[in-house]
Amino acid sequence: MNSSVLWEEALPGSSTWSHILKRGTALRLEAVEDNCNVGALLLNADNFSERLNLPDTLKAQHIARLTTGAVLYSDMARILCSITDDTLGWHDPLGGCSDRTLVEKRYGVSTYQQARNDWHQNALDGFLIELEKYGLNSRDLMMNINFFSKVEVHDDGSMHFIPNHAKAGSAVELRAEMNTLVILNTCQHPMDPDPVYAQRPVKLTLKTVAAPGPDDPCRTFRPENARGFTLTERYFL
Repeated sequence: MNSSVLWEEALPGSSTWSHILKRGTALRLEAVEDNCNVGALLLNADNFSERLNLPDTLKAQHIARLTTGAVLYSDMARILCSITDDTLGWHDPLGGCSDRTLVEKRYGVSTYQQARNDWHQNALDGFLIELEKYGLNSRDLMMNINFFSKVEVHDDGSMHFIPNHAKAGSAVELRAEMNTLVILNTCQHPMDPDPVYAQRPVKLTLKTVAAPGPDDPCRTFRPENARGFTLTERYFL
């Protein structure tokens, strides 16, 4: 095992997971099966009132998708995490997450008493339950990222989910620039047209990584990112 690896585990489909990703470590997500989806929320672990701001993340970097080089801004203009590696090229910051009404309408009602671990769950409830573990609630929700999913926006403003985007083995890596509470959920994307309720697992790897240098690709990805790194590094002085 690589000496930088701290922990590995498989996260089942339709599950929620959280961890405080420390500054100087990274989290790698790897698709175990085709067509997985991983919703993600990010908060400053030292001050939960600071959290991921996807509108600013997209506007500051002139992007509508996430891939290598992009950083994930907080609402204080600091950088929570950077995307340092991505084999897929497109992750969705626009589509949101499923809720109970959507899941029941699309897949039908299936309770734990009926189906045990195959019961029909939704991402919104999963996020809320995980937030409660840290003393947070619905007031602390934010727009979520959907890793491994692709949503295109056409010229008329309509949004279109692209099926069969992620293949098994696709991976994306997040480097923590702050101590970051990462909450993940592996329910299907809310725009996924698949009529079958599917539970697709992902592999999680935690490892130590070097600090970003002056020529780090995420720092130089966009001019605004240099300022974001400066504000983040000053925060830890």
